[in-house]
Amino acid sequence: MPAVDKLFVGSIPEIYDTYMVPLIFEAYASDIARRVADAAPTRVLETAAGTGVVARALAPLLAPNASYIVSDLNQPMLDRAAARQGADKRIVWQQADALRLPFDPESFDAVACQFGAMFFPDRIAGYREALRVLKRHGRFIFNVWDRIEENDFARIVTDAARAIFPDDPPRFLSRTPHGYHDVALIEADLRASGFTTVDIITLQHQSSAADAHTAALAYCHGTPLRSEIEARDPKALNTVTDRATDAILEAYGEGPVSGNIQAHIIVARA
Repeated sequence: MPAVDKLFVGSIPEIYDTYMVPLIFEAYASDIARRVADAAPTRVLETAAGTGVVARALAPLLAPNASYIVSDLNQPMLDRAAARQGADKRIVWQQADALRLPFDPESFDAVACQFGAMFFPDRIAGYREALRVLKRHGRFIFNVWDRIEENDFARIVTDAARAIFPDDPPRFLSRTPHGYHDVALIEADLRASGFTTVDIITLQHQSSAADAHTAALAYCHGTPLRSEIEARDPKALNTVTDRATDAILEAYGEGPVSGNIQAHIIVARA
């Protein structure tokens, strides 16, 4: 995975949180928060937390005596998350690499990770770290996007970028967010890391935006796709955004737009 795929810097964290989070992440954050909270954990770790959409959903569901460490590799994303969250003495915000967690073995009842595993340069190593810090019978709960063909706006935006750069198309969305969708491979990686029980379900939601331009802006300006586009032509960002807007308009019309999104939900236990 190119290093640029992990760079959520500059204005990307704010745009990501403002546009991408409500577009595709909130529904799955509520789902993963419920799954974590169902077991009434008292020690929770979240990795690759981004701008905190899971934390905002999960914190109200945890007990008053719970401890919740929210971590991410990207400090700008974590700063945005902390700024969005209300004061909560149960939460510790900590920059951490999910592949080298700075926590003792058997420290947590649950480890959660929303749409982060796709970015791990070594997924088995990341899963081993989750297993290492889990208490006996603890659960590792995470999700990953299904293939891009099942996620309408991501597919349309990727096709629009390809039309502008046919000889060297930006492939961030298909390569990384939607590049780890094979459930057999996911289960094999988890078992290779030491997990013995793996449950996977596929869950579809609707992705909705106020209009076509908002959906296009979210993907083109609020993800590392932006860096890919600008690396090819610093002036092409708005051109690709306009092309994606027109394509979404053609598919869904004027006014509010809704498209399918689909992801796999994984619960792994030792």
